[in-house]
Amino acid sequence: MKPSDRTLLIIDGLVNLLLGVLLLLFPLGMASMLGVPEPDSNFYPGILGAVLCGIGIALLIDARGASSGFHGLGLAGAIVINFCGAGVLLGWLLFVPLDLPLRGRVTLWTIAVGVLTIGTVELLRNIGKSQ
Repeated sequence: MKPSDRTLLIIDGLVNLLLGVLLLLFPLGMASMLGVPEPDSNFYPGILGAVLCGIGIALLIDARGASSGFHGLGLAGAIVINFCGAGVLLGWLLFVPLDLPLRGRVTLWTIAVGVLTIGTVELLRNIGKSQ
């Protein structure tokens, strides 16, 4: 694996871990601190947080272990996950009237644009390798 691919996977893995941990901290008041909607139940944010942490770990395994034959999620999987996640979040931000404070809007737009940017860089890098 090229060092630039490894770097992309590490960045993507760390972003997924960070977002996962933030979701896992919802029961401790993270939602109100970030200015995003507080759920009626912390069940779904907790499950999603665990899934994002798992994705992040899988990406880090792929970045670290690919040379030894130990594989995780891979770049293609990361691209799909990033576009799906950012696409749904952008859909909510653009088409669903959310009653959020400015802090919440900035938080969600930053996440959406950041994840979409990572996915785009990964896609362009992957397209460049195939030509």
